[in-house]
Amino acid sequence: MMTPMFHPVYRCMNKPLTICGAERNLFFLSMVIGAITFNFFGSLLGGLMMFGVLYVFARWATATDPQILRILMNSSTFRSQYDPAKRS
Repeated sequence: MMTPMFHPVYRCMNKPLTICGAERNLFFLSMVIGAITFNFFGSLLGGLMMFGVLYVFARWATATDPQILRILMNSSTFRSQYDPAKRS
């Protein structure tokens, strides 16, 4: 008789790494684009608005699916449809 083996998995191993509720890569991307907007237009309000909009989008994307950035980046490498009857 084989007895089942249990291995503890800690909750922090399955949680995405977030900063203020947004996935860290999306947070830094929104911060950098806000800084670029500030430097390009010379408007603090424009930079803060751009950061705010992108930060809200990053929080929504993280709440919806933490791996959405990786999925979007890899989606261009795959075919949009697969036809099993088609031969290459």
